[in-house]
Amino acid sequence: MSDPKPAPTSLPDPEMGKVESPVSGVPNNALFGSDVIADTLRAFDIPYIALNPGASYRGIHDSLVNRLGNVNPKMLLCLHEEHAIAIAQGYFKVTEKPMAAAVHSNVGLMHATMAIFNAWCDRAGMLILGATGPVDAALRRPWTDWLHTVRDQAAMIRQYIKWDDQPASPAAAREALLRAWRIIQTAPAGPAYINFDSTVQEMELTEPPPPIALERFAAPAVPSSAPAEEITRIAALLKSAKNPVLLAGRVTRGEAAWDARIALAEGLGAKVLTSQRPGAAFPTEHPLHLGAPFKRPHDAARKALKEADVIISLDWLDLAGLFKGVFGKELPTAKVIQVSVDHHIHNGWSMDHMALPVADIFLACEPDSIVVPLIKELGLNPTPKYSAANPPPRRPIPAFEPRKDGISRPAEFALALRHAVGERRVSLLHLPTSWKGKDWDYRHPLDFIGGDGGGGIGGGPGISVGGALALKGSGRLPIALLGDGDYLMGVTALWTAVHYRIPMLVCVVNNQSFFNDEEHQLRMAERRGRPIENKWIGMRMADPEISMVKMAEGQGAIGIGPAMTPADLPAMLAEAIALAEAGNVVVVDVRIDPNAEKDQA
Repeated sequence: MSDPKPAPTSLPDPEMGKVESPVSGVPNNALFGSDVIADTLRAFDIPYIALNPGASYRGIHDSLVNRLGNVNPKMLLCLHEEHAIAIAQGYFKVTEKPMAAAVHSNVGLMHATMAIFNAWCDRAGMLILGATGPVDAALRRPWTDWLHTVRDQAAMIRQYIKWDDQPASPAAAREALLRAWRIIQTAPAGPAYINFDSTVQEMELTEPPPPIALERFAAPAVPSSAPAEEITRIAALLKSAKNPVLLAGRVTRGEAAWDARIALAEGLGAKVLTSQRPGAAFPTEHPLHLGAPFKRPHDAARKALKEADVIISLDWLDLAGLFKGVFGKELPTAKVIQVSVDHHIHNGWSMDHMALPVADIFLACEPDSIVVPLIKELGLNPTPKYSAANPPPRRPIPAFEPRKDGISRPAEFALALRHAVGERRVSLLHLPTSWKGKDWDYRHPLDFIGGDGGGGIGGGPGISVGGALALKGSGRLPIALLGDGDYLMGVTALWTAVHYRIPMLVCVVNNQSFFNDEEHQLRMAERRGRPIENKWIGMRMADPEISMVKMAEGQGAIGIGPAMTPADLPAMLAEAIALAEAGNVVVVDVRIDPNAEKDQA
């Protein structure tokens, strides 16, 4: 019997290794199909596999525990398949490295579909393992195996994953995993799904497969940068540009890339715009950063784009939408340079590719890959004045003067949180819809990891747990700001964080309503001349009031609140931060005045 690759002596988190540690059994010389699958996962050095258990992949489950010892990958038990996928997405958003997730048969995959769509839209790489009852009908158990076997299981998600397969042998299973591992790491990243027949998992092998030569299955070579002649062409445009604008969009989380973007902007004197959607891309306190990160362009962005003569888009999410918001039906007069590989996975089923943007030069390469070559071609100083290690001077934070009556407004809560965290290094893992870009400054690429991707409510808790997992031991305080609807749909993801000792702070921005839809009902009523007073019906979560604290405590987390007025916030947030830094999962219920949200600029 061949032995699996040894687990690394230094685990990603030794403390987590103590949770669900299996006992050693009697050595067994038998080798099964699922052992081949587990050995391949270990060869990839995947640290974790998030899952909700199911009999369809009982063979794989056994191999992960009794062959690999529940280490590399370590199983993360989730209470819903959506959470398993969301945790893998959050982990990728921080590390830019894939995790694995497993879902049970067709029913588990159905549960997971929304989270998979979120991950697809977020371009988050992950390896999803699925399973099915025996494909051979003669081998199926009555009832259950028939219910949990479908003809083409991946058809449910094929339009929003990068690749899928259903291998028919252990050897084919290894090849499928190797291929998927290549594909999910090739930009643009995304999920891949492999469906394992239970018969393949449970078959006994007569001889071990050959050793895995992982180094001989390298990821495809994607152009790391534009051809030299294109860099020269762009440099010529920039040398003559008087008003260049840099759109820092869907870029990487690395410090070196962050510093290079700053060096390019400083060398060009380019104005920089960032979005609230993809995550921190440029220091917001930098003199060249205009206004705040936005969803819809603010006045400073409009002015800069209208005056621009060259616009460089580093994979700006919805570039055509930005131009429409600024220029209406007209096109920008500036030369537009688009740098993106996203078009490689546009398939026409989902409209997540957004409208088709104008581009005078289109470079099909990863956006950060052109920055250093441009700096060299232009002869700019590669060392920026400001960097991740030396951020711009902090803007003064306004004093927080808490009212003792009335419910907090979103901006009041944001200000109270800024005062509470002080000089700590903080990573915002998720933001509510009421959050405004001006409410927080970003000084490092991990200060905000970006939105949920597909706009699917309920993904925030799981994504936040995955982000907090990736940040464990980093010295950063993970903070998730979740709307109450998002929290309630995904609250059981917090049990996984508590169980595996993943500390984090969750603030429930609680307006006791699906308030975004109240605003839509208001518009409909105004447009149709009907009573606006009815906008809340079918939206408000009251009578009975839902206890966010008890929901948290039910998962084993520490619940604090509710903070009913701004005056409650300083003490409650200080207590919550201290508890989170001590290693706990802490949830604070912050009541928010919904009627104040629409007044936020």
